[in-house]
Amino acid sequence: MADTSYMDKPTILVVDDTPDNLSLMSGLLKDMYKVKIANNGERALKVALTGTPPDVILLDIMMPVMDGYETCRLLKTMPETKDIPVIFLTAKAEVEDEMKGFALGAVDYITKPISPPVVLARVQTHLQLKRVRDYLKDQNEFLEAEVRRRTQEVVAIQEVTILAMASLAETRDNDTGNHIRRTQFYVKALAEKLRYHPRFRHFLDDDKTIDLLFKSAPLHDIGKVGIIDNILLKPGRFTEEEFEIMKTHCTLGRDAIIAAEKRLGVELPFLSLAKEITYSHQEKWDGTGYPEGLSGDDIPISGRLMAIADVYDALICRRVYK
Repeated sequence: MADTSYMDKPTILVVDDTPDNLSLMSGLLKDMYKVKIANNGERALKVALTGTPPDVILLDIMMPVMDGYETCRLLKTMPETKDIPVIFLTAKAEVEDEMKGFALGAVDYITKPISPPVVLARVQTHLQLKRVRDYLKDQNEFLEAEVRRRTQEVVAIQEVTILAMASLAETRDNDTGNHIRRTQFYVKALAEKLRYHPRFRHFLDDDKTIDLLFKSAPLHDIGKVGIIDNILLKPGRFTEEEFEIMKTHCTLGRDAIIAAEKRLGVELPFLSLAKEITYSHQEKWDGTGYPEGLSGDDIPISGRLMAIADVYDALICRRVYK
């Protein structure tokens, strides 16, 4: 049966080119820790990267080929070893030497000849600090993953809600078929085509804006839910009075979104674009559109994109009123 107490012990890597020092440190640490040894810097790097990384590294400075400073520097550049506490254990006792060690990322600096109680206390302290850091790191990674998961859920709920609301409007106007889904992709295609155009790149500056346009576009006709059936479903042209009522769907849609925001108690970016699109997608470049009779660049870009997509879809599909 395996000795689980040994398996649970922290691992200390001792790096020193003097056999007597390795023997001394192994004897001092072996009762409390698993001890690995390396007699030079290159060997220390191999040991640290093989199997389970050590929990603490005790590192001599004056070694041939690769000294302790260079070994520490390399350890701190590698993802697998950068978080391992390094304690310099050396005969170099000058303040400048100590400062250089800390600058390279060491957590402690002990001069030789060593005091065994001091070494044991320092090792224990840094092991405890490492446990706390590892715990906090694991917690942070868990929390970050949880935030990503929750964010994805919120985005999915937003998308489903938008499509459900838009589909509700469409079910009352069967003549338009899959109009909301088609125009959603038209708006995205137009935005992607225009994103580098000098007149539009200030608005279509990143994928996020285009994504928000894509998500908001299905709500452009949500106000039609408020139009009575004998007008909305009329199989033919509207009278002047009926058309005036039909034109109110832009305002009805915008006001419905504003009411939803008030209930939420916060303004959301995708709903801000949805308000623009819903309210301005029936405006025309020459000022003959509605509800405000805006013209040219006074019409929000989002409304212009939606207007083009809306009219294009009407032209390529069969409509009773055409």
